Amino acid sequence: MVPVLLTGPRLVIREFHHTPGDIDALHAVFGDPETARYLPFEPRDRETCADQIELYLEEAEKDPRSTYRLAVTRLEDGEDAVPIGNAVLGVEPQRAGFLGYALRRDTWGLGYASEITRLLCGLGFATLGLHRLHARVDPANTASSRVLTKAGFQLEGRIRHDLYLRGTWHDALQYSLLEDEWAAQGA
Repeated sequence: MVPVLLTGPRLVIREFHHTPGDIDALHAVFGDPETARYLPFEPRDRETCADQIELYLEEAEKDPRSTYRLAVTRLEDGEDAVPIGNAVLGVEPQRAGFLGYALRRDTWGLGYASEITRLLCGLGFATLGLHRLHARVDPANTASSRVLTKAGFQLEGRIRHDLYLRGTWHDALQYSLLEDEWAAQGA
C-alpha cells in the first residue's frame, strides 16, 4: 500500500490507524446521533467503529485500490493527531468516482468540509486521473449542499426514495463535478 497523505492549509488527510485514538475519533463522528442523521446508516457503537477501521485498512491494501477511507486531522495538531472526521473517495468504472465526508459536530461551520472537498478533488482528478466526481447529500443537509456548490459541483437532481433508514424513505440530492470544470477553477 502507498499511504495517502494530503495536506491543505489547515488539514491533513491520512490513512486511519487501528489505534484507540483513531477508533474513539471515528466513534465521536459515527456514534453521534446528530451527525449520523445525515449519514446513510444508524449511529455506530465503538466496536463497530473499530471494525470499520479494520475494513478501511483492508481496502487500502487492495490492488488496484478502489476506496479511500481516510482520517481528517488538523495540521496544527501534527501528522498523527487524533482525527476530527473522515473523508471518502471511491473509484468507479469509466473514470468516475464519488466523495463524501463527515466531521465531528464541534468542528462544523469552520470551513473544514470545503477544504476536505478540495483535497479529495485533487486526489481524484490530479492523482487518480478521474473524469467525474459525484456526491449525494440529504436534502436537509443544506450546509453540505453549499460546500459542494462552492467547490463547483452542479446539482444534477433529486433521487427520490434513495435510502430506506429509520423506518422511512429518504431522498438524496446528486451533485457532480467534471475534470475540466475543476481544472477551469485553477485548482
